[in-house]
Amino acid sequence: MTKPHRNKLTKNLTCLAGAALTVMATQAPAEITGDSLINKLEQKGVLSADEAKELRLENQEDYNHSLTNSLGKSFAKFTDMPNWVNSYKIGGDFRGRVDQISVTDNDNAVNRLRFRYRLRFGIVANILDNIEVGFRLGSGDSGGNALSNNTTLENNATKKPIWIDEAYGKWTAINDGDWLLAATLGKMSNPFNFTPMVFDPDLTPEGAAVNGGYTINDQQSLSFAGAGFVLDEESGSTRDPFLYGGQVALNSKWNSKLSSSVGVGAFQFVNPSQLTTGNVPYNNRGNSRSVGGALLYNYNPIIADASVTYMFDGAPLYAGKFPVKVAGEYINNPGAGQNNNGYWAGVTFGKSGKKHTWDLSYRYEYLQADAWYDQLADDDNAAYYQNAPNGGGAPGVYGGTNLKGHLVKLNYSITDYLTFTLTGYLTDVINNKAYNNVSEPNSDTFHFMADLVWKF
Repeated sequence: MTKPHRNKLTKNLTCLAGAALTVMATQAPAEITGDSLINKLEQKGVLSADEAKELRLENQEDYNHSLTNSLGKSFAKFTDMPNWVNSYKIGGDFRGRVDQISVTDNDNAVNRLRFRYRLRFGIVANILDNIEVGFRLGSGDSGGNALSNNTTLENNATKKPIWIDEAYGKWTAINDGDWLLAATLGKMSNPFNFTPMVFDPDLTPEGAAVNGGYTINDQQSLSFAGAGFVLDEESGSTRDPFLYGGQVALNSKWNSKLSSSVGVGAFQFVNPSQLTTGNVPYNNRGNSRSVGGALLYNYNPIIADASVTYMFDGAPLYAGKFPVKVAGEYINNPGAGQNNNGYWAGVTFGKSGKKHTWDLSYRYEYLQADAWYDQLADDDNAAYYQNAPNGGGAPGVYGGTNLKGHLVKLNYSITDYLTFTLTGYLTDVINNKAYNNVSEPNSDTFHFMADLVWKF
């Protein structure tokens, strides 16, 4: 419909609407809407089907715009916030933990028992034009470990620090049903969907990211992510270290019981030579380094993952349908000529999160020394180093790479907001001569954690 014709039609509809409402008001007390009037005019032959469809769309757009403005003004009046803020959400969680580390067959190792907590609290504000701004504060020991929000109970109950865990802005540019596209800037939740073998769950990277998805049909959809992360800022050099990467996954639901996912991703480090133990915190261990702490290899790995989930009708002591998931992940780093592969494979029974639901999972992981940058991998999957690894550091238990072992984990959701978790790692180093042929004894490390998590 051309614009002049639409304007003429709108005037005519205004006159017709006045007459129609006068007549109909005397016959029915029910509410008359724009759509019902358009329907009547279409039935009487005043409007064609195409004209009626276009006017319905315009009517809905006007209604949505009016509703958005109305909600924004109501929220602003109630909270004394600016009228461009639609809503905000406050939330977080508290976790209490008993953390036990035991090393067998090595009298030099010191077994440790720690009582710890994690507190996270944040606010997310939704703003007009599909914009979201959020921040989250998190607990942590002194130094602000990028891979941990744990605070250890110690030092005569001294006051404990709080850190900025997230601070970001997000714009959802497209969200029309089939397509989704959003961009995030700042310190954010990890935009990638890789497992802890690649990224520690507590890592909140800094930089910019794009996330999106496309619904192919009722059974299949694509999800994708791309990001550039700042790893450090060098005041005396223009060669700052960055990390770039992308991931794409095909998610399929074959029927009401069977679903699957397969994905692939790749990363590229820029200026990895700047990631020395003197420039950035040296928390994990595993990578091949010079005596001075510089990385000997580059890290540009390719990562593939896959999973299959089958939904059973039920299971003992479980509320609702019962999923069983078999999954695995593989990583290869062409930037290193040796010790450059890793994988894990495992199975998960159930899914926790709702009242009286639980899950039990098992995983075996094998991650060679230079398959991935050790400072980003899971720090709970850890082994004992008797000799100080390259780059310095005292003997002790460290996460990272050059590790192999087993993981068993049980989650039980007592309520929707309270979950009890038991986690056990049994791990050892892969190459006991990974550091300038300094021999490491084979020492199985058992890391046990018992958690209670309250969500609010």
